[in-house]
Amino acid sequence: MAEAHSAVAFSFAITHEGWDVNFDREVLHLVWDSGVRSWKKRIARLKNNLKTGLYPVPISSLFATAAVVSGSHYYGVEIPGLDKILRLIPSKDIKYEIAACAGLSALGFFGFSLSLKYALKALFMYKGWMYESRGPGRKPSFKTRAWLFWVKLVSGPSRPMLYSYQGSLPRLPLPSVKDTMARYLRSVRPLLDDKEYARMEKLALEFQSGIGVKLQRYLVLKSWWATNYVSDWWEEYVYLRGRSPLMINSNFYGIDTLFMHPTTNQASRAAVVIYAMLQFRRLIERQELEPIMLQGIVPLCSWQYERMFNTTRVPGVETDKIVHLLDSKHIVVYNRGRFFKVIIHHNRRILLPCELEIQMQAILDNDTPPCVGEERLAALTAGHRAHWAQTRQEHFFKGVNRQALDAIEKAAFIVCLDDVPYEFDKNVPSKLDEYGRTLLHGKGYDRWFDKSFTLCVGTNGKIGVNAEHSWADAAVTSHLWEFTIIDETSGNWYKEDGHTKGTPSFAPPPPIKLQWDLKDSCLNAIDASYQVARQLIDDIDLHIYMHDAYGKGFMKQCRLSPDAYLQMVLQLAYYRNAGKFSLTYEASMTRLYREGRTETVRPCSIESAAWVKAMSNNDKTVSEKVALLQKACLQHQRAYLDAMCGKGIDRHLFCLYVVSKYLEVDSPFLKEVLSEPWRLSTSQTPHGQTSKLDLKKYPDCISAGGGFGPVADDGYGVSYIVAGEDILFFHISSKKSCPTTDSKKFGEDIKQALHDIRTLFLEYKKENGGKK
Repeated sequence: MAEAHSAVAFSFAITHEGWDVNFDREVLHLVWDSGVRSWKKRIARLKNNLKTGLYPVPISSLFATAAVVSGSHYYGVEIPGLDKILRLIPSKDIKYEIAACAGLSALGFFGFSLSLKYALKALFMYKGWMYESRGPGRKPSFKTRAWLFWVKLVSGPSRPMLYSYQGSLPRLPLPSVKDTMARYLRSVRPLLDDKEYARMEKLALEFQSGIGVKLQRYLVLKSWWATNYVSDWWEEYVYLRGRSPLMINSNFYGIDTLFMHPTTNQASRAAVVIYAMLQFRRLIERQELEPIMLQGIVPLCSWQYERMFNTTRVPGVETDKIVHLLDSKHIVVYNRGRFFKVIIHHNRRILLPCELEIQMQAILDNDTPPCVGEERLAALTAGHRAHWAQTRQEHFFKGVNRQALDAIEKAAFIVCLDDVPYEFDKNVPSKLDEYGRTLLHGKGYDRWFDKSFTLCVGTNGKIGVNAEHSWADAAVTSHLWEFTIIDETSGNWYKEDGHTKGTPSFAPPPPIKLQWDLKDSCLNAIDASYQVARQLIDDIDLHIYMHDAYGKGFMKQCRLSPDAYLQMVLQLAYYRNAGKFSLTYEASMTRLYREGRTETVRPCSIESAAWVKAMSNNDKTVSEKVALLQKACLQHQRAYLDAMCGKGIDRHLFCLYVVSKYLEVDSPFLKEVLSEPWRLSTSQTPHGQTSKLDLKKYPDCISAGGGFGPVADDGYGVSYIVAGEDILFFHISSKKSCPTTDSKKFGEDIKQALHDIRTLFLEYKKENGGKK
């Protein structure tokens, strides 16, 4: 066996003739290559860290500065501060004078670099430009134009690396308790009657003038001390301390482009996508990936990208932990109940798609049966976290189980070569629903839900991804997905017969089947987790609705934000579906600040409720309904911008609650607020994050987005994507066990709401003589 061969690559013995040494030159060559690659990566990382630490000043200017200072001193030009340094040198020797000039140059250079970095940080604190209306004939204010001038001037001509702006990003601002209370009360007003609202108002004001003052002091201290006053607690308490299963409850999925099918060959499609993902990893490691810039000027925090690869969420009895490795030279592939370790780096380079295809095909052709219990082993990652942690500690810390688990947890990522096709047929919506279900949960045991992400490949060559949520948010994973799809599309990787182009320059390392020794007690533990997973799978109701009657193009004609437009669609659809309003969650990002993750926007507002009610009121004119809708959309845009700029409600309340628990102080207000269910949880999948994506050149390269499970047992989870000018996707999830929810019915309500709003604007346009 390959693993046994590796174990005896080097051995020695003492005989009567002396030392007898045996070694395998090939293995020692691999060890040497691994060491060389490791040191190259360390040196490159050190070099990149120096560049990003000095940004926006290029490091080359340090040498230019030293040359100018030395030359000026040589020609007798007085350099401020140089005389003081020259008095300290032991002699007037030229080499000491050059060293003094170099030292002064370095001091001035680093001081100048630091000054520019803090100047950028101060400039990035300005958010007024975000609130200014944009459009034809509308110019930015003088203040914004001046700000823009200084940002461009200070940023300079240097091309930024992935982490170049990290030191220049401001800290997430901490709102005052008074402001948060005012925003909170306004957000719940449409959900409460007068009596309930008066009670909640009293609780909020008591909190504001009482224990809230003390809790806020601790948060102020943390906001000064920590890089971000929310992110570490959010990761720990919302994700890592959660004991419920990751599958459906936390992990999310992403779907392939539906209108492109480059090959039906499973092995070649897997090979090309794996290669593209490894290229993305390489860009992250070298910091060559372009940071995302809003309006091409203001950077988003890139901190989350670091843990995209080589990362696993390791279970614990009370809390999990995220383990990230700096490097990994292999992936792990699951196929028909077997796990294979696949080397992806050989002869000092990443394997090419044609070489990776050989490895994938070797796995598909392998008829070796799974070890006892291996087929459903990954069900442990789909069950309760404490159960998985205890099982892991009892059965996976020694012998072949330890080696095999190490291979999985230390892999760059996981690939699942599924034994079913992923199908899409516009005329058979159930096929797309099944596609989404396969990616969200699979069979409950064919996804390693702990890994940062799992690449899934169907037998017909269609692909998808299942991603763990604690290490980063969906926008970061969707960036990887977008890059992968467009890299594959523009790369022209396939022959006419569907196989990958190219000729292998050597025989790639064969896949190594992982070995397991699973005792009866471990098999029982696996079965227990599988039963939990099966119950979750049987209860999930997932429907994917594709809307192609109109899209972003029409929304822009209405002069409304597409996101605000669609949130109003969801408000109208939910009201019709449930007969009432509900607390609504929409995720926005706070990556304008260092280590920012997400904030909650509350789309159910006083304005949206007024418009929704007006839609069923025949006494309201078309113009009145349109005016109410425009007002609701403007309010939503404002709330979304507030959330992005650190003026949200829910993360502040969450952190106040954490402090109260540490201080063992009971707050009736916080307890009630944080127990309110999010019966409508929504999120928009971002699109167009990479500059390589050109839909005009590749019109069919449209992602269908992805989805997640419902947050509340009696609610809906809705993820949507504005995929193009005339196409939208809605991923709707709920629980079958709830008698009041039905994902397909909600999809019909969304369809009707989209139709009704379009009809409303067409009538409004007709009444106004064709004017918009």
